[in-house]
Amino acid sequence: MNFFSEENRMLAREIIGRYPKRRSAMIPLLHVAQAQAGWVSNEAMVEIAELVDTTPAEVLGTCSFYEMFKREPVGKYLVNICVTMSCALAGAADLMERAQERLGVRVGGTTPDGMFTLASAECQAACTEAPCLQVNYRYRYRVDAPQFDQLIDDLAAGALDDEIPPHGITARIRQRIPAERAVGAVPPDQVHEAPVWLTLSAANGASGGGAG
Repeated sequence: MNFFSEENRMLAREIIGRYPKRRSAMIPLLHVAQAQAGWVSNEAMVEIAELVDTTPAEVLGTCSFYEMFKREPVGKYLVNICVTMSCALAGAADLMERAQERLGVRVGGTTPDGMFTLASAECQAACTEAPCLQVNYRYRYRVDAPQFDQLIDDLAAGALDDEIPPHGITARIRQRIPAERAVGAVPPDQVHEAPVWLTLSAANGASGGGAG
């Protein structure tokens, strides 16, 4: 039984076609799998292995290396609260305590309705905006308890659907490369000239330059 929907299977083939080696498409296909289901199942990894001509073990090795790929179900919204030094000094422990009270789950837990998974995170690179958190990797800065409650209310009501998609969807706009600017799926050892995009960039730079 196939994991990917027909639409995503077609997308997978398109993505694979961008690379000189099929295995190079592994990480993009893991993202497609997670966008479809919200997490990456064993069935998904088996199908990815077949598509890129490798083993499920290699796909698992790649998937398990990256924190953003989840290998078990999570909520529609993954709430990551930063607990590293700057956020800790600015009240991250109090914020985490409030989050556990409001959601009714401990860190690592998912609410019974499947809406929210609560997690702690290491530095989110927003130390000047502490304490901060991410919902499906979208930032919220300087969050206090009332703001957290409002965030949860808004998410549950669908008020932030345009801003924060369900877990697994990294972007709403998928990359599209015009044919005339594509490098092409050519093995590196068969490339003997500069790619088209580099030639065009150089030509445009030369034509747009002014006198010094």
